Amino acid sequence: MSDTLEEVLGVINAAPRSAAALTLYALVSTLEHEGAGCLFKLDKLRDLSAAQRRLAYGLMEMMAQRRIGDAIWVAAKAKMDASVRQG
Repeated sequence: MSDTLEEVLGVINAAPRSAAALTLYALVSTLEHEGAGCLFKLDKLRDLSAAQRRLAYGLMEMMAQRRIGDAIWVAAKAKMDASVRQG
């Protein structure tokens, strides 16, 4: 798994209902909809700490590298989905 996805998963697993977890999860979910322009309210980045914003930027870099939807992404997203659902 990529370091970025692993760290994002760690934030989500630590507190699935926290603002940071839900913001990062929203970004991950949004990046999967490239056809819709990957719409994400950038002002939500203000809800994140500097370290968490670094993770968000890492996710955006993965999108720029066209890594959204690869096997590593899909596996990490499934774990994130489960964690958020279990709350």
